[in-house]
Amino acid sequence: MAIYLDHAATTPIHPEVKEAMLPYLEERFGNPSSIHSFGREIRNAIDQARDQVAQGLVANPGQLLFTSGGTEADNLALVGSALARRERGRDHVITSAVEHHAVLDTCSYLERLGFRVTILPVDETGRVAPEDLRQVVDESTALVSIMMGNNEVGTIQPIQELGAIAHESGAWFHIDAVQAYGVIDIDVREYPVDLVTISSHKINGPKGVGALWLAEGVNPWPQMYGGQQERRRRAGTENVPGIVGFGKAAQIATAHRQKHRDAVTCCRDAMLAEWRNAGIEFQINGHPTEYLPHILNVSFPGTETETVLMNLDIEGIACASGSACTSGTLEISHVLKAMKLPEAIIRSAIRFSFGLGNTPEQVAEAARTVAHVVKRLRRN
Repeated sequence: MAIYLDHAATTPIHPEVKEAMLPYLEERFGNPSSIHSFGREIRNAIDQARDQVAQGLVANPGQLLFTSGGTEADNLALVGSALARRERGRDHVITSAVEHHAVLDTCSYLERLGFRVTILPVDETGRVAPEDLRQVVDESTALVSIMMGNNEVGTIQPIQELGAIAHESGAWFHIDAVQAYGVIDIDVREYPVDLVTISSHKINGPKGVGALWLAEGVNPWPQMYGGQQERRRRAGTENVPGIVGFGKAAQIATAHRQKHRDAVTCCRDAMLAEWRNAGIEFQINGHPTEYLPHILNVSFPGTETETVLMNLDIEGIACASGSACTSGTLEISHVLKAMKLPEAIIRSAIRFSFGLGNTPEQVAEAARTVAHVVKRLRRN
């Protein structure tokens, strides 16, 4: 039986989400911009979904706009904010070395547009030091973009301190909360944040839909033009089934957040307990206490990542070497490199991530298989 342990890449659609989406793939087909009854019905469904997604951030629904996913939301946050603020003499963007490529590649694009980009280092746990940010942020900084929880090692950043420092210089503060949303409590009223990126398919919703929350007075330039959708901030006919599914997934995730967190923590603990009982050598990568409980990045020195992954796939266990956006390449993880871990640790790292459908018993079975594979490879 196959065991799926790659929920940080994508998650299975929740049955209730599928049920909520089906009418909008069949009889409810109107264009939400149409003023007749068919359109009004769809507009009401989008408004309901916006309320549901915003509730997960304890946010005003009117400040949330839907996108095609987390990548587009990150692009809009960075490029839109940088262009909007350059008019006021701010041409500097700051991010960290462990961001998702949706942020890092966008920062490279901003450099081609003439912006200055500063990439902050991280420590061996993957964390940004607030003092490092304080030393580089200034009156020319348009935006600081730091992910809330890392998608490869799970490390949670000190968002409160980083956001406060960004605001001291008048910079906008953006967080990529794609992995954190639905797992840890996020109340935008309590965080010094101006823009927040989230995504549907990480919380058992459909792929191809995400959202960007904007604080009051934060107005990045649109990156898509051609219509009045999303209050002219993101043109184009809305992905109605996707948005409805995102809303339902967000409602479920918000209502069961603690239960989900407890469940994935039990899975994580079960996996580690099996390896300790098996007596195999391994190293956990990431912060020892400040981490997303559904992500477990582990190195098995004496093995090679790609070889372990192939053997586990043959055994029916799905896991990853890092971000799904770069898996399929033989590149070493930029996150682990930025953490300056030893070569043997970087080259033997595997990411396991837990979610809907996993049980401690199932994960323990997978852990025993991992131990068997690692022992066999070390003997060869």
